[in-house]
Order: sequence, then structure tokens, then C-alpha cells
Amino acid sequence: NEVVMISQSGMSIRFHESDVRSMGRDTTGVIGMNLDKGDLVKAMEIVDPTNTLLVVGIDGIGKRTPFDDPETKEPIYRKQSRGGKGVIAIKTEVGVAGALSVQEKDEVMMLTKGGQSIRTKVSDIRCTEGRNTKGVRVMRLGEGESLIGISKVERSDEEEENSKPSA
Repeated sequence: NEVVMISQSGMSIRFHESDVRSMGRDTTGVIGMNLDKGDLVKAMEIVDPTNTLLVVGIDGIGKRTPFDDPETKEPIYRKQSRGGKGVIAIKTEVGVAGALSVQEKDEVMMLTKGGQSIRTKVSDIRCTEGRNTKGVRVMRLGEGESLIGISKVERSDEEEENSKPSA
């Protein structure tokens, strides 16, 4: 398996999980991504070529990009050695709130600093072809509000039943 790490500054790095060797509990680990001073890792996801990477900024701007080019099968988020700086996942001046590996049928929940939440379908977020773009507004925020996190929503059996067309 390959993993992708996304930093608060909008950078990402993709590498094979075998690049991270097994260690005991009492060790400090290894560098996955070389971060600038003040930066931190906001998300780490397993790469699934059938999924897309959804990255959402603190300002409610987000984008969805395939891990690999659908036509050429070349990685859009190219594979690197762990410990590198990475490549741009999203252009942001305010920072990344979170990132998820998602499918078209998924739904995500977004939460603001003030406690407001919104649930939206991944299919409503336009999929872009390139990494080096700003994205689209996925959540409209009030004055002074900021997005603090995103999470995938697991659909309940009742929701699954209600979403089926009636005969």
C-alpha cells in the first residue's frame, strides 16, 4: 500500500508504506515528511487509485483530485521517498483543515470553530484534474468563522433504506 500525508500548508507526499520500518513503542519513529518551521501534518490517508483526495482549507475552500490520472494511470500525486518536502496538494494562504480519501458516493461532515456543521455529498464537490489549483467553496463561513475539521460520514441502515427508490 501507498500512503499520502497532507500538511497544514497544503503540501503532500506519497510513499510506499514499506518505506517506514517497524519499530518498538519506545522509539521516536522516522520522518515521513520534511515540514517547514511551524507546519504540521493534518492528515494521512491510504492511497486507493479508485478514490479521490479531498483537501479542504480553513477558509472553506476545497478540491477533489484523483490520486492517479484516469486516462494515463500516471500518479497525479507522484510517489516520492519519505522524508521529502512533497508537492502542492492545494494552494492555500490560511491552511488546511483536513483531507480524506473519498469515493463519489461518500458524504462528509465539516465542522467550524463556532460549532456549526454541514453534511455534504462528495459528488457535489467538483473533481479537478490538477494538483496545483486553489479549489472551490465547499462551505460558506460566517464572519470570523473557520473550518476546524472534516470527517467521512458512515450511512446508517435507515439512511440506506430511505435513499432507495420506492417501487
